[in-house]
Amino acid sequence: PERLKQLKQAVSLVVFNFVRQGLFEKDKLTVATLFTFRIMVDEGLLSKGIVDTMIRGRIADDVGNRGLDLSVWLSEAAWARLKSLEEDLATSNPLFENLGEKIAADADEWEEWYNHPAAELHPMPGDYKGLDEFSKLVLLRVLRPDRLPFALSAYIKEKLGEDFVFQLPFTMKETYKYTTSRAPVLFVLYPGVDPTPWVEELGRSYGITAENGMFANISMGQGQEAPADRRLLEFAETGGWIFLQNVHLMQSWLPTLEEKLETLSPHENFRVFISAEPPPLSYLKNIPEGLQQSCICVANEPPSDLKANLSRAWANFNEERVTQSTKPNILKACLFGLCFFHSLMLGRRRFGSQGWSRAYGFNVGDLRICADVLESYLNRSISEGTGVPWADLRYLFGEIMYGGHITDFFDRRTNNTYLQVIMAENLLHKGDLAPQLQSPDASLWNYDDYTNFITKLLPPESPSIYGLHPNAEIGFFTNKAESLCSTILQLELGSSAETSGGSSQNYAKEVLVELLGRVPASFDIITLSDRCQSRMLDPDGPYVVVVLQECTRLNALLAEMLFTMDELQKGMNGQLNMSQAMEDMAECLSLNMVPGRNPFHACNWERLAWASKKSLSSWFSDLLLRRDQLEVWSKSLKLPYSLWLPGLINPTALLTAIKQVKLFNN
Repeated sequence: PERLKQLKQAVSLVVFNFVRQGLFEKDKLTVATLFTFRIMVDEGLLSKGIVDTMIRGRIADDVGNRGLDLSVWLSEAAWARLKSLEEDLATSNPLFENLGEKIAADADEWEEWYNHPAAELHPMPGDYKGLDEFSKLVLLRVLRPDRLPFALSAYIKEKLGEDFVFQLPFTMKETYKYTTSRAPVLFVLYPGVDPTPWVEELGRSYGITAENGMFANISMGQGQEAPADRRLLEFAETGGWIFLQNVHLMQSWLPTLEEKLETLSPHENFRVFISAEPPPLSYLKNIPEGLQQSCICVANEPPSDLKANLSRAWANFNEERVTQSTKPNILKACLFGLCFFHSLMLGRRRFGSQGWSRAYGFNVGDLRICADVLESYLNRSISEGTGVPWADLRYLFGEIMYGGHITDFFDRRTNNTYLQVIMAENLLHKGDLAPQLQSPDASLWNYDDYTNFITKLLPPESPSIYGLHPNAEIGFFTNKAESLCSTILQLELGSSAETSGGSSQNYAKEVLVELLGRVPASFDIITLSDRCQSRMLDPDGPYVVVVLQECTRLNALLAEMLFTMDELQKGMNGQLNMSQAMEDMAECLSLNMVPGRNPFHACNWERLAWASKKSLSSWFSDLLLRRDQLEVWSKSLKLPYSLWLPGLINPTALLTAIKQVKLFNN
């Protein structure tokens, strides 16, 4: 049994690593989570029902009253999901029975846990301290979705091992082991990532270069089809490597390439490397599916977390380069500081506009050039007997190399502030680089010690390391958790015969009945128009126009929802033939997705609604809140003292009305 356990672990890791090298960075945790859950369910260590409950995040029909103690810190949407856990999991785990009442009875302890920066690591309140790890994931999904990605990483690490969470830096040599003469390698291109040097360097190690005629690098564009075809046939016969760059620009020629690669009888030393940009939207394709399936995909995207970025940056150097320097200790410390600065610049991008005003294309090329400049300046300063020229280095790195990407004044100030803290004299004397992070003593550590420090001893990542407020990551990780669960639902619906059959239809029918029972009534527009008519010329007349327009828009949305849901219900009951629009809507209900989120669906609610990325359950709760706000406003026709501005379908109309009223009063 122990040998079988090790075999399963080894096989799982090999398969996962092969899949992971072709994944976008944002999808790696999603696939790892799906991988782990499927293994745990197959091994009988998890129930499929509790996994589905966590992934779906259903909202209960009858939520009751939160109470004053809970309403201070617990949102209405979280409370509704909490009540659904009572309905779904009370029979399998007694701790979930009357969960809402237990939390209300111990509100202070739960509020302390809820507000903790790392809730997944903080002890659970009361009787829930002994809750198993997966049940904690379920509660985090409901109460603190922003901490769910961290908790999932820890869960995967515990169940399958750290190798399933932390990925070693990419090496072309390892990828080459998977290649054959019939399996091309497809590189996905990203800003600042150029796979050409990787392939050329690997080719030189095998004696395959352009100089000896065994390597061809062709940048695809108009008129390059014939040279590419000629080289493919030549190398397939005699052996050699060909690199076809930017093939996404030659979509009309790609079917020909696919057919050629399938029909060739290639030499054993024949290799084909292809590079292409990813399509602009996830549902678009710019490469034939057959060609993608025959390729070994490599998506060496810059990671987003500090640890992976720092590990990847440090892997660009080696012990040999350090020891060749006349002052290896100073070079080691400065290279580590430079790698840390590079990691901060890349990692800050994940915070969106809170990080940088735009997604700048910082890349490994910037790091390598800065390292060359650093080494050159250190050698010159040592030969001249002067100290490390910190001011010169900061200017070159901050204003020219990395600063060359930056267009915003405040972004440039942030960049220079990082350099003032990191690239300074304290870097050589165990100075503070960030909260809880000191520069290692270069005189005691070698290159491998630094590598070990990065992989095992870095402090937990938090916004404070980037100099940001702890709340800066809440929105990012909440969206990441929602996207992760939504993607897993779509994958399971599309791949599992059981899920795509009766169980999926039954779930869609349950959601349909629930929504039909909760759809609010439409406004009486005729009566409201008559009441508004007499108020149009009043000083606050523009506000009356806004409320009338909002009620009209909401009525149009409610009418579309009722019509499409009624049609789907009749289709499911056999009273109508199922149309494409009905099929699309049933799929959306199964995935907890708002109809219209997928632009190829025939059923579309979003075209009549507000811009949103929320799941269907959260979106529907928003709809009820918007309806309630308009109900109060339409009764009095007076602008409320306090108004939820994003709760309007067209908030700009109210801002325009405010200007009109102010102009009229003046």
